[in-house]
Amino acid sequence: MALTAFGGAQAHMTLFFNILVKKRNYISQEELIDLNSFCQILPGPASTQTLTAVGFKMGGPKLAFLTLLVWISPAVMIMTAAAISVSYISLDFTKYIMPMAVAFVMYAAYKIGLISVRTKTSYVLFILSAIWCYFEQNPVIFPLILIFSGFITSFKYRRQPFEEKKEPLKIEWSNLILYASIFIGAALLGQITKDRFILLFENFFRNGSLIFGGGQALIGLFHKEFVVFKEYLKEDEFLSGYALLQSLPGPIFSFSSYVGALSMRKFGIEGQLLGSLVATAGIFLPGTILIFFIVRFWDRLKKYRVVRASLEGINAASAGIVTATAITLLQPTIVPVGEGWLNYLLIAGTFVLLVFTKIPSPFIIIGGMVAGFLF
Repeated sequence: MALTAFGGAQAHMTLFFNILVKKRNYISQEELIDLNSFCQILPGPASTQTLTAVGFKMGGPKLAFLTLLVWISPAVMIMTAAAISVSYISLDFTKYIMPMAVAFVMYAAYKIGLISVRTKTSYVLFILSAIWCYFEQNPVIFPLILIFSGFITSFKYRRQPFEEKKEPLKIEWSNLILYASIFIGAALLGQITKDRFILLFENFFRNGSLIFGGGQALIGLFHKEFVVFKEYLKEDEFLSGYALLQSLPGPIFSFSSYVGALSMRKFGIEGQLLGSLVATAGIFLPGTILIFFIVRFWDRLKKYRVVRASLEGINAASAGIVTATAITLLQPTIVPVGEGWLNYLLIAGTFVLLVFTKIPSPFIIIGGMVAGFLF
């Protein structure tokens, strides 16, 4: 999946359904949707956290951590290599990938909506969430919408079957304490030493702790901090890296490897490699530690009827957020002269291929990349 998951966090769910649920039967589609919706409430990369949580459920912390490493490695290595060689290569061949990625997000919204939106209440919450997210672009509201929607449907708890709680709910606080220690410790150590690499780690760990709304929110924040404010990257370098990112599988948060490497270019190739490593660790650690903290008691927590009832609203709102994301992403694809119709044709054609054919995702993306080379 690390080599074939194109289209961003929402589109990754399409592949997760096909591989984890249908083909391998590792997890039910209801469990996968529940985990993904829950991860939407947390800061950090939702699809990565979902996959890490699946690894934890199947094999505990070791398998979860290995799953994380395998999942992020291809994109991280490619983005690091791109950062080192960005002055010598052209990334124009990625120009058709963005509209195709929009189609992947649209398909994810279609799939999640079919499964999650079934009752009158869920339809209302789905529509309201989509409208709210479309007109209010601040990613901080995403978890608020999910929590509010879950709160609304939690009042329907009497419709949920009663489940006997064989074990009391026990919470292990060690991972949460570790998370807080790293957050505070990195900030203090950076201010004391003024070491560029420690400060870089603190920057990315803080961003990974505070970013809600997935990759689009990450890109906006990185642009403000590392291009506008700190001027570690030039505008064209940032946009070229983002264009390349659209053609890669795996998590959008791997963009941190590119930004981290370019931020340390004055230290040579060794410094860039270390910068990439530090940035990658910083951005992915917060979400991973939080998942390790919560997933341990998530199954026991779901036995409470109020919690199970709240999942109806959370899942419906999650589908609304994905739908709003797809609609929002349609707007940058409008080109005033010449290419506007081509972008819409690429979106429509890709969506039709995903819905009505069994062509694997990587072949669709590779076709777009080949077209970029030829034209």
